[in-house]
Amino acid sequence: MHHQQLTTAALARLHQNQVALGEAVWQLARWIEQRGSTEVAQGVQAQLQLLALNSAAINQALGELLDSHLQT
Repeated sequence: MHHQQLTTAALARLHQNQVALGEAVWQLARWIEQRGSTEVAQGVQAQLQLLALNSAAINQALGELLDSHLQT
């Protein structure tokens, strides 16, 4: 039981890190785009879309883990 709590907490922190890194990269992409490198910025933004998609799935899975933990 305790291991499930630790796993869920660790996954939640990893997810928070992923979201924070995505935000930082997005800000860098905006900075790059403002300086005329639109092709590079577009490439970064495409990868950020994948990050956002995966983030949504991770967030849902974490919610389910938390729900299952609370029900036990």
